[in-house]
Amino acid sequence: MKQIPGKDKVLSMLGLAARSRNVVSGGFATEQAVKGGKAELVIIAEDASGNTRKKYSNMCEFYEVPCAFHGTKAVLGHSMGKEERSVLAVTDEGFANSIRKHLGDSK
Repeated sequence: MKQIPGKDKVLSMLGLAARSRNVVSGGFATEQAVKGGKAELVIIAEDASGNTRKKYSNMCEFYEVPCAFHGTKAVLGHSMGKEERSVLAVTDEGFANSIRKHLGDSK
C-alpha cells in the first residue's frame, strides 16, 4: 500500500492524541463530544457508510466543528490501537490544529 507523505503524520498524531486520552471514538462518544462542545475536530473514515458520513458532516456543520474525511475504518482504528472506527473526535485544540495542518486544512 502506497503512503501519501502527509497521511502518516495524521495517523501518528491520532495515535499520540489517543494515548494522551484526547480522542473519543465511535458514534455515540463522538456525538456526545460534538454536542457537548468538547470536540475540536471530527474525522470520518472515507469508507464509512453514506448515512454516517451525512449524519456527522451535518452535525459538525450545525455545531461549527471542523470535520475531515481521512483513511479507512481499519486504519483509523489501528492508529489508536483499537478495532475499526468509522468516526472519532479529537478533544484537544493543540492536537486538532496539528492534525488539520497535516490534512492541508487552512481553518
